[in-house]
Amino acid sequence: MAEQAPSQALVGDELLERLKAEFEGQPYRGPRVGVDPVNLPMIRHFVDAVGDRNPAYVDERFASASRFGGIVSPPAMLQVWTMPGLVDPDDPNDRQPALLDMLDEAGYTSVVATNSEQEYARYLRPGDVVTFQSHVESIVGPKQTALGEGYFITTLEESLDQDGEVVGTTRFRILKFRPGAADASGDGQGNTSQRPRPSINQDNAYFWEGVEAGELRIQRCTQCRRLRHPGQPACRECGSFDWDWIVAAGTGTVYSFVVHHHPPLPGFEPPFVVGLVELEEGARVVAEIVGVEGAEVEVGMPVRLTFTAIDDELTVPQWVPA
Repeated sequence: MAEQAPSQALVGDELLERLKAEFEGQPYRGPRVGVDPVNLPMIRHFVDAVGDRNPAYVDERFASASRFGGIVSPPAMLQVWTMPGLVDPDDPNDRQPALLDMLDEAGYTSVVATNSEQEYARYLRPGDVVTFQSHVESIVGPKQTALGEGYFITTLEESLDQDGEVVGTTRFRILKFRPGAADASGDGQGNTSQRPRPSINQDNAYFWEGVEAGELRIQRCTQCRRLRHPGQPACRECGSFDWDWIVAAGTGTVYSFVVHHHPPLPGFEPPFVVGLVELEEGARVVAEIVGVEGAEVEVGMPVRLTFTAIDDELTVPQWVPA
């Protein structure tokens, strides 16, 4: 048998053929059984963190009288129940490192998630024991993208209950690409790049109209008066579809933040700071923090609003130290 050439020598169709032969349609990660059954304390932690006040998740009396007949877990917690924790033990069934290493050796050393689609078959309930498993659904490439040449890897992740029934699925896709193939300030073809334009629709038009007017508009439910941002069709507190907006004062504090170094993004000069700012009015908004080095930003730092004209067509809200 001829010796297989090292993976770094594989390119184009030859690399894709090997990837497909070794991974496509094959188990990828798992099975991995959740350390703990679905439980109310963890549900409480989750809903507190995300601010979800649906009583069906935490109020036994309400949940028992509802159509659920008892406490249920938020669907968005689907993957929480099988996460390994801070100490991730070696998993002999995890083939993700082997696939990513093969692409790393071929020069595709950067990765970015492109999309995630979840479907839920039923609500999980306290006591359910969840098992996670996944397989590689497809590998496509090499493709030219704005980030450079790369391969799209799609995995189908399944969550099963103690009876082996699928309770939810996640279709997850990443792009594993070769860094440096695209100009960090352009589109990879020598063109100067603009910042991405906002996608304006009927749910957020009021916000961008406010930006043009020099106002930070925050959506408000006209029934329960709850503020929410970004704009949504219905209030998650009371379910009302009726809303208006207020003009925020433009002052707040840094609730959380990240300093972005990589990957390069069109129209941004790394490193830059993206902050989650808690407004004086109580709502939280995400925007860039400018006029300060990332090392100087800290949680609780007072900030104030400013509007910055990026170009002739785009103005964005940003935050500066107060």
